[in-house]
Amino acid sequence: MGTRSTIAMEYADGTIGQVYCHWDGYLDHNGKILQNYYTDPFKVRELLDGGDMSSLSETVAGCSFYSERGETCPQRMYKDFAGFRKEAQGEEYNYILRRDGKWYVEFYGEFDGTLEQAIMDEQDRIAQEERE
Repeated sequence: MGTRSTIAMEYADGTIGQVYCHWDGYLDHNGKILQNYYTDPFKVRELLDGGDMSSLSETVAGCSFYSERGETCPQRMYKDFAGFRKEAQGEEYNYILRRDGKWYVEFYGEFDGTLEQAIMDEQDRIAQEERE
């Protein structure tokens, strides 16, 4: 069973592009990959231009895009952030690179702030559970 996620970016003109990713959407996988390997907006645009995907990789070339198996699933576009929040596809984890250059995450319908902080909070939670 996949942990579904979406990956989005706010472009310079305020529009938002979003794609779907089927596998490994949780913070410890897709979250860390985005935070560590997709900090350049041009690389994120290249990723989104690939459309929906089965899995995310550290490189765009390593991702498994649905287009590789003949499906047409381009990124969905939204007029602005408000429209994105209202109409966007929502999955268990939803990641967005905002114009401020930071990744943000929403999971299970709750906006959690920056991806960097969410990853640290998750690591702290796991460490505390291991101590108990």
